[in-house]
Amino acid sequence: MNVFKKVRNNYVIWHANRIQLLDFPSSPVVRKKVVFSGRVQNVGFRLEIYTIAERMKLKGRVKNLKDGSVEVEVQGEEQQISFLVHCMQSLKRASVKKVTMSDLPINECEKDFMIVK
Repeated sequence: MNVFKKVRNNYVIWHANRIQLLDFPSSPVVRKKVVFSGRVQNVGFRLEIYTIAERMKLKGRVKNLKDGSVEVEVQGEEQQISFLVHCMQSLKRASVKKVTMSDLPINECEKDFMIVK
């Protein structure tokens, strides 16, 4: 891993850990597929999602798509997922132009959140 990427990743983790998580009222557990389009690759976007999702104990995965967008399958309480999406839309080092969201069936077997390479 080159020096620039290490510095960026350390910054991304630091930034994601500084986000103040809210006390969310209980809401139903859902699974969503969220696709972020815009300048969302090569800016630490997946690592930021992963770090925030881990902090909120969400389940799922995040991966880059060939068209330059980032796809997230995330499972957790609906308000937590909305908060995560909002955090990513307001990220200054990325430029989210479009967010598409759809419902998926709950995956009871999934135990954690992961980055798919």
